[in-house]
Amino acid sequence: MNLREVFQACREEQRAALIGYLPAGFPTVEESKELFSAMLTGTDGSTGCDIVEVGIPFSDPVMDGPTIQAASDKALRAGFRLRDAFDVVSSIADAGGHAVVMTYWNPVHHYGPDAFARDLKAAGGLGVITPDLIPDEGEDWIAATDAHGLDRIFLVAPSSTEERLALTAKATSGFVYATSVMGVTGARESVGAAAAGLVQRTRAHTDLPIGVGLGVRSGEQVAEVAGFADGVIVGSAFVTRAEQDGPAGVRELVAELARGVRSR
Repeated sequence: MNLREVFQACREEQRAALIGYLPAGFPTVEESKELFSAMLTGTDGSTGCDIVEVGIPFSDPVMDGPTIQAASDKALRAGFRLRDAFDVVSSIADAGGHAVVMTYWNPVHHYGPDAFARDLKAAGGLGVITPDLIPDEGEDWIAATDAHGLDRIFLVAPSSTEERLALTAKATSGFVYATSVMGVTGARESVGAAAAGLVQRTRAHTDLPIGVGLGVRSGEQVAEVAGFADGVIVGSAFVTRAEQDGPAGVRELVAELARGVRSR
């Protein structure tokens, strides 16, 4: 199943997709596999994330807030290496999950765009989110993802012009990642007011699904975003719950969020 088919299956259930993020290798590679497994199942074994984002820990993040930065630092101190991400993705695919990778461009550039796309595809990955790569500068990446059949997900923001929305949507496949606020990741008390408007503006340029991320942390907020977006992306709240309560806490959170996307 590819990303478009995952979103279509959710649409047939008249709901948005739930997308959860955690860094690979947090707190260790093996323990991160257990956390991702918990994201797939929830507390009752049937209400997990539709898509999981496997974050690549990086020493110089520009989009990550303090919660994800701290988790990434812990993974790096525990010895995480880029190749470990493919092992984590493979474990998710083997469990029947749908995994995309979220990474800054520097690790991909050093690994080699074609080799990265090849190895991620072989591991069972479906796509890659690149928050600091713009389509204008992504010629090598677009060629690599086309060659290996991976979706490439670029980001739009409330500040994006109509010209930028059109260019980004045209270069994207799988789904468009819409940031609900200007700034870095992190759970917030409320969803950014600009999110619904950004989704509406982006829809004018593409028929791809649109996922909204940054600042979503609770079932109530998930339900709110699911009212106007095709996917709801939750990151920092999962990191916090994993830190506090391990896999059991992650299962409890994913069950709450899954009820949120089904409560419309």
